[in-house]
Amino acid sequence: MVFTAIAMHELIDVAVNILDARDPHTFIHSWRVAELSVLIAETMGLPNEWINKIHIAAHLHDIGKIGVPDKVLNKTGRLNNDEILLMQAHPRIGYNIIERLPILREISRIVLYHHERFDGLGYPDGIYGENIPIESRIISVVDAFDALSTDRPYRKAKNYNGCFEEINLHAGSQFCPAVVRHFMNIRDIIPQVLDKFEKKEINHVAFVGHEELMHSRRLI
Repeated sequence: MVFTAIAMHELIDVAVNILDARDPHTFIHSWRVAELSVLIAETMGLPNEWINKIHIAAHLHDIGKIGVPDKVLNKTGRLNNDEILLMQAHPRIGYNIIERLPILREISRIVLYHHERFDGLGYPDGIYGENIPIESRIISVVDAFDALSTDRPYRKAKNYNGCFEEINLHAGSQFCPAVVRHFMNIRDIIPQVLDKFEKKEINHVAFVGHEELMHSRRLI
């Protein structure tokens, strides 16, 4: 049987809904990250094949949270170092899950590296710069932006201007400067893109497992 694009998206829906059952906070987050990641990729002029991979990987980037303990995943306060290490295992867990399916093998590598930092201080492998797949670098920026722009039990979300400033501040350290530059080029349309998710009758709130951008650093 030929594995069609429709079948691929049905498979993604199944995977995301499994994660939704495990951790409903990530459901709308994955949709928002996918929408904005595709916009950045299009702005950068990436090939359609790459854009399609980014779309799929963005939907699946947090699938590894299935393997993170409830006490960590659902904690309302700040994570201690041991809990951070457990949370930082989720890219590797996600990779191990989807790498087993040959059609998703390239996607699994994007998922594995979506928390790597441009300066090499990310996780799980500490790769840096353009050694990080461009798809992962794009998802990294949007993932952080959605975290900053979402309420937490212990802090209010930053407004969009504050989020853009924070992302820009970390260009060249946490984030790829080229990706940030293209992200800033679409900043004026981002609120209207995200607004359509606010109008959906979905009661999920994004939660990506690290309260501050500095939690993107791996623990030594």
